[in-house]
Amino acid sequence: MPDREKKNVGISKEMAEASEIGSMKLSGVAAWVVFAIAISMSIFQLFTGFFGELPGSKQLSIHLAFALVLCYLSFPLSKKSPRNKIAVWDIFLALLGGAAALYLFVNYDHVVTSVGDAAMYDLVVGGVLIVLVLEATRRSISPILPLITIVFLLYAYFGPYIPFDLAHRGFRVKRIIDHIFMTGEGLWGVPLRVSATFVFLFVLFGAFLDKIGAGEYLINLSFALMGRFRGGPAKAAVVASCAMGSISGSSIANTVTTGAMTIPLMKKVGFKNHVAGAVEVAASTNGQLMPPIMGAAAFIMAEIIGVPYVEIVKAAFIPAILSYTAIFSIVHLEAVKENIRGLTREECPPFIKTLFSGIHYILPLVILIWLLLITMWTPTTAASWSILMGAVVAIGNNFYRSRWTFPQLAEQGDQDDNPAYAAYRENPKNFTFTRSRQEILKALETGAKNMAGIAAACACCGIIIGVVTLTGLGLKMATLITEAAGGNLFLTLVFSVFASIILGMGLPTTATYIIMAAMTAPAIMTISADLSLGLPVVAVHLFVFYYGIVADDTPPVGLCAYAAAGIANADPVKTGWKSFRLDLAAFTLPFMFIYNTKLLMIDTSWQELLYIVPMCILGMFCWSVFIQGHWKIKTSIIERFAFLGLAFLLVNPSDLFLGGIKINQHLVNGFAIAAMGLIYLWQRARANRGKAPRAVQESV
Repeated sequence: MPDREKKNVGISKEMAEASEIGSMKLSGVAAWVVFAIAISMSIFQLFTGFFGELPGSKQLSIHLAFALVLCYLSFPLSKKSPRNKIAVWDIFLALLGGAAALYLFVNYDHVVTSVGDAAMYDLVVGGVLIVLVLEATRRSISPILPLITIVFLLYAYFGPYIPFDLAHRGFRVKRIIDHIFMTGEGLWGVPLRVSATFVFLFVLFGAFLDKIGAGEYLINLSFALMGRFRGGPAKAAVVASCAMGSISGSSIANTVTTGAMTIPLMKKVGFKNHVAGAVEVAASTNGQLMPPIMGAAAFIMAEIIGVPYVEIVKAAFIPAILSYTAIFSIVHLEAVKENIRGLTREECPPFIKTLFSGIHYILPLVILIWLLLITMWTPTTAASWSILMGAVVAIGNNFYRSRWTFPQLAEQGDQDDNPAYAAYRENPKNFTFTRSRQEILKALETGAKNMAGIAAACACCGIIIGVVTLTGLGLKMATLITEAAGGNLFLTLVFSVFASIILGMGLPTTATYIIMAAMTAPAIMTISADLSLGLPVVAVHLFVFYYGIVADDTPPVGLCAYAAAGIANADPVKTGWKSFRLDLAAFTLPFMFIYNTKLLMIDTSWQELLYIVPMCILGMFCWSVFIQGHWKIKTSIIERFAFLGLAFLLVNPSDLFLGGIKINQHLVNGFAIAAMGLIYLWQRARANRGKAPRAVQESV
């Protein structure tokens, strides 16, 4: 990789790390203190994962205390603040935030019995904690979420002065703090509860897999599988991002981890800079859709609607596959259109050797899926045992390398720059213990630092939910949206899409989902009930969830696009718009599964799914042709819109009513496939006619 590209990758990785684990570059005592706090947080969460959570909200109190301390010690006050030392006021705020959060743990019985009649010192502590949560979120996530939270707090206070139907009687500061801080419906509500249990352990699980080498293995395997095909690096990026997304649930980490390898190779084979970055952004963002780990919002969804997390995973599986099918197809058509080659045999790792070189890395993921989906253990317990398996794999892998792999390399005089091999050469005798300890401790540290910002954001969202429940805003918004849509389901869905996109431009996916779940999901459910449609609540909340994810890479805001553009040396806005186009499948899928819930494995059978899924895959390919305007050759306007119609016919797993006549879905799908075949033959004939004159000219 050229020096300039290495520098770009380094900058993008720093951007990703700054957004997820903080931008402080500490050393000495300060570094050890932050390291010890992060390790302690992970050990606490693992302990409660194995042996049971603390009763009531005590678990949340300790979790938030750890998170606030890490936020103030890892994320500086501003961009101009020094990165190599912690400011005195940050230490003070960290101690104050930790103490305020622990107030509930220390005085739990008093707080529980004082709801509605809080003492002045309760209100002071609660007010301080709310302010510190807002500041911690501003530092670690974005200024937008705290600003929105402040707007909600002002709404609770100035209720009588709000115009139209959103007005309410208004609440005093004492009542607002009492409701948000003293009850389980505000700051200590569902978002923070899920953060303190399920989400932390799954984020820690992803950190373990990354630190022991599973991420690098999946990327290499993707290149071995897809690299030699046309546009191979881009296809490898899609496959690798899908695999990485299933274990990390983080779009920015996914972008940088896989993009560091895939983007330079995409540019090498002929993809334009912004296209290479956009492919990685679209594929990485959709990683939040891929089970079994779908990001924090999916766990919060399960808690809000009161269904097992397994049901969310089950419902999301087919849409996730279809979304990646569309991205993969669009990438293939881009390569065909631009005549982009694949990698050579020498540039690709051998598939069989690569497959077996790290297949043990998949064992923790297999254990997780088995415990979660087969034995039906709780997500907390399943994640805890899977993390333990990750540690066992790390130790076993390092033992194997120290006994067989690395001694053979040393005998051959190999000078491989692999960091693990370098560590072995320095200390062969203690390599297994030293390397395993480093990997495990680094995973524990990274997992905790990744969660600090997420926990602060979840607490912030809890404040918003507290205002919604206190003022009845959710019901008011549902009524307004229903009236504005005139009782029309489609218009209600469109309003929800616009709201999600606008909010999502400045908020992380989790925050967008939580706000939309409180504001627009009830409106969709209300219209569903009024029209006797009986929409499943899972479908409605997945609809909102999907658009929160799509908003994550919608310009002008989108950290993933900036990170990928940095690696690709491209314009971030241009990269963002291209990724938005590549991601258009995620715009249509939610409408498809809202109107056809069989795509969510609801009210269907395995036999029916074996028929539906291949038809939907063909439909997503037709959608991709419509987006790209190219198949064998460039499509005409008529062909392009024909593919749009075919896409909807194939993805719609039900009978078609035309002029009052019912047409069986098998006939509809048969017609669509036949139409695809005719268009293919027509395009091939046109392509051959276009080649003929050149062939004649060359012979002359």
